[in-house]
Amino acid sequence: MKTVTIAEVLAWKPCEEYTKERLRKLAGRRKKMSALQILALKIPVADRFWAILKHGFLSNKDLRLFACDCAEHVLGIFEKKYPEDKRPQECIETARRFAHGLATEKERDAARDAARAAGDAAWAAAWAAAWAAAGAAARDAARDAAGDAARAAGDAAWAKEEAWQVKRLKKYLEEDK
Repeated sequence: MKTVTIAEVLAWKPCEEYTKERLRKLAGRRKKMSALQILALKIPVADRFWAILKHGFLSNKDLRLFACDCAEHVLGIFEKKYPEDKRPQECIETARRFAHGLATEKERDAARDAARAAGDAAWAAAWAAAWAAAGAAARDAARDAAGDAARAAGDAAWAKEEAWQVKRLKKYLEEDK
């Protein structure tokens, strides 16, 4: 299981509020922290996700699948408004197939473009899932898909969506042990 030290986290250039002293306090007596330990920290979800999703704790495949999960979790918002429009769902399905090595880059790009054309709040989440299948962009896109999904859920549901995302990400991290 991958772990990181405070020095490694500082090398990632976190927000200026995460000083060496604050990171030491968050780590407690630990010299190294795992992704599950970072996920349990009492800091904003976005900060936990930044550390975990951007810095090599998950494989590109799992990052892509997590992005798809986040997009799919809020897909109902789009489908409620546009029940006949299947482009975002098709985009997510193609992104999942791509993550498993079962779709080509051309198919992925076409699905992403179709989802982009769909519009609405859930478009951002669906598009991010397709973009997450883009290989090198997977780490940033997984983080972005989680944020887009939370925003698509609406302000009232934001905390609930973040809690779901934390639980879902934890599942991927536990499977990776």
